[in-house]
Amino acid sequence: MTKPMTLNVRISGALGAFVAANIGEDGAYENLSEYVRDLIRRDMARVEGEAFDRLKAELAHAFAAPESDYTPLSADTLIARNARPKPA
Repeated sequence: MTKPMTLNVRISGALGAFVAANIGEDGAYENLSEYVRDLIRRDMARVEGEAFDRLKAELAHAFAAPESDYTPLSADTLIARNARPKPA
């Protein structure tokens, strides 16, 4: 597990007012830390969702290829191919 991290962020103007409206008794969040953690979790979910969408697109492309494009490989051939150094 990683060590806790302390962040210091200065915001003002419209951003500060927006944050203030979202924390406390009238806001959706009890405190600023809770709000920031939620924003980070949402951003993580967005990034993971985008990666998943890219993977789905790649798989859809691969599965759309005609069967004749595929060649059978033995496990030994596949392992040997993946063990070769990748070109830079």
